[in-house]
Amino acid sequence: MTTKTHTMSKQGAQTIEAQPRFKQRSYEIQQYGQLHAMPLSLPESAIKQNVECLNQLVADSITLYNLYKKHHWQMTGPTFYQLHLLLDEHAEQIEKTIDLLAERVQQLGGVTIAMPHDVAELTKIERPPKGVEDVPAMLSRLVSAHATVIQGVREGIELSDKNKDYTTNDILSSEVLPLQEMQTWFISQHLVDTPFSSMKEEG
Repeated sequence: MTTKTHTMSKQGAQTIEAQPRFKQRSYEIQQYGQLHAMPLSLPESAIKQNVECLNQLVADSITLYNLYKKHHWQMTGPTFYQLHLLLDEHAEQIEKTIDLLAERVQQLGGVTIAMPHDVAELTKIERPPKGVEDVPAMLSRLVSAHATVIQGVREGIELSDKNKDYTTNDILSSEVLPLQEMQTWFISQHLVDTPFSSMKEEG
């Protein structure tokens, strides 16, 4: 099979139609913060509130995900193997909820936050140092980050219920909140100051 070509000039120069057109750029067809209309039977003001709330949760969840990956890679100490695996498992689970939240923003007619520099500007989670902290500090930082996300999720549940956005409410209450609470429990139990290999003798 031959490639279809056609003449582009009087001199008989030819172009290949299958050639990709690289370095294309465009103006923004929808700016961040703008809504396009969707037939969802919800007031625009309610949709705007829900999109802003969801984008905050996307930013904080992405930050939490990256915090988990940072600590997964930088884990040290006698519980390295167990925590290395646990943190990676939690990160994978959070990644799935990020997708749910981001897609819900788009379903509502909004524009989801996405790029790292934009996420860094929006997140409410404290920025960690570049270097390695000790294990208790890593885990404490994760619990604090979870607390930030959980607060935002609970606010989102109340807001989406008030705005009668039942799909967003269901995502937050049945998918995101239970996972955040469970992961907080798992991580916080590693911070209990209990003997690892010995106990006091009676008498």
